[in-house]
Amino acid sequence: MSYLLVLGEREALAWVLREGRMAFPATRRHEVDRLAVGDELFLLTTRGCFHNPVRDRTRVIGRAVVSTRVEPLDPPLELVGRRFTRGCKLDIGVLAPYRTGVEVAPLVPKLDAFPRKDVWSIWLRRPLVSLGQHDVNLIWSRLRRVGRPVSEHLPTYLESIRPVAAPGR
Repeated sequence: MSYLLVLGEREALAWVLREGRMAFPATRRHEVDRLAVGDELFLLTTRGCFHNPVRDRTRVIGRAVVSTRVEPLDPPLELVGRRFTRGCKLDIGVLAPYRTGVEVAPLVPKLDAFPRKDVWSIWLRRPLVSLGQHDVNLIWSRLRRVGRPVSEHLPTYLESIRPVAAPGR
């Protein structure tokens, strides 16, 4: 199976890239329950991921493969005010340069993953969006033009993503 892995917060993105893992909230989602070793994930950052939705666009920035089953996190992960209780390891192979990648909006008319083209972004409120082979081929054909081995761009991501200051600091 192949999915878009939706990342809507820069600190969460940095954690995923630094740790090579994905964490999921306690809310039960059938797509998370079905995730299996070998599944392909296209890392997607939302417009709000970097806290500037006017400038930023929803983009596919990388490609990973699930390398372990989704299992309980002990202890649970606390990140950006949210609690994550399950997770899996990822083998991240390809990453686009920082704040670039494949812009999703222009592809929406061609993507089967979004049945309602007028409200496509509503599907990005879940952690995983299932992709058919047509969508995988379309996204991968564009991502491989800009993506490079993760080691080339990972340092820039990790140096550029600063923690969000807590209120009152």
